[in-house]
Amino acid sequence: MSALAPVEAQVPSQARASSADRKPPPRLRGRMLPLAVTVSLFVLMATLGSVVYPGFFSLQVFLNLLIDNAFLCVVAVGMTFVILSGGIDLSVGSVIALTTMVSAALVEKHGWSPLQVIPLVLLMGTAFGALMGYLIERFRLQPFIVTLAGMFLARGLCYVISIDSISITNEVYSDLSQLRVPVWGEASLSLSALIALAVVAIAVYLAHWTPFGRAVYAVGGNEQSAVLMGLPVRSTIIGVYTLSGFCSALAGVLFTFYMLSGYGLHALGLELDAIAAVVIGGTLLTGGVGYVIGTLFGVMMLGIIQTLIAFDGTLSSWWTRIVVGALLFVFCLLQRLLGARVEHH
Repeated sequence: MSALAPVEAQVPSQARASSADRKPPPRLRGRMLPLAVTVSLFVLMATLGSVVYPGFFSLQVFLNLLIDNAFLCVVAVGMTFVILSGGIDLSVGSVIALTTMVSAALVEKHGWSPLQVIPLVLLMGTAFGALMGYLIERFRLQPFIVTLAGMFLARGLCYVISIDSISITNEVYSDLSQLRVPVWGEASLSLSALIALAVVAIAVYLAHWTPFGRAVYAVGGNEQSAVLMGLPVRSTIIGVYTLSGFCSALAGVLFTFYMLSGYGLHALGLELDAIAAVVIGGTLLTGGVGYVIGTLFGVMMLGIIQTLIAFDGTLSSWWTRIVVGALLFVFCLLQRLLGARVEHH
């Protein structure tokens, strides 16, 4: 027995050594690669703009990326949870337009107070998202089809209210749209940008430190496994679309501050920008892998591409869209290759 003692003593140490040599850390690093590439590319573009264009390297220019895209940031956060769960939401742009139309009609034509209108449209967007989530979960319908129907329905309701643009002259809306919070020196942030940052912070907590967030990742990774683990799959699926509906309505409120009008053509195609921002931020379209903070950098990436072309001054707005589209295509392909590498490991 004494001869066996050294062998038995060596077994635990070998087990510990083998467990230390396992693959989870590299796998984890592989999952972070798309986010790392996004951040690196953002820094590279910011550096390039600062070197090439005078006046580009200033705090206000970078804050403007968030100010001008605050509504996109909020709606992309909601889209992140939907895509993480393995779904998609095509209705977000139409919900934003419907929010602006309802807000403008109630404030301008019916004399409602903004304190009444804003909670109402937030509740409306949340209920709209919950209804789509319920249909998807209860009847096992494809999210693409259900949210496509939601997109047509919300956009159509805009034209039921009015086929023309409705300007908002209410002082509360105009004052809130012009509100600026000093940051450093002469640089400042708008109220919409502060709300967007708050939404990102809450979403990061929700995704990584709550049972709901863990369930979202589990459902997106493998729904059947999530069911076997006893996770609340049904409520999670409904929850992500409810959250997306709320974020879309909140983005619609911010868009109303930004445009000071309601119009059925507002936010046309914004759902594609939101999906692009989420994917560029490192979230896989297949679900289960991604980070909310990556979505913030994805939105900033879209903004800095447009800002660089605006600073150039020699290209028309059409060329801006063409270059943005080409860069998105290349980056989405790169992100997909990195995703395939993660799956392989």
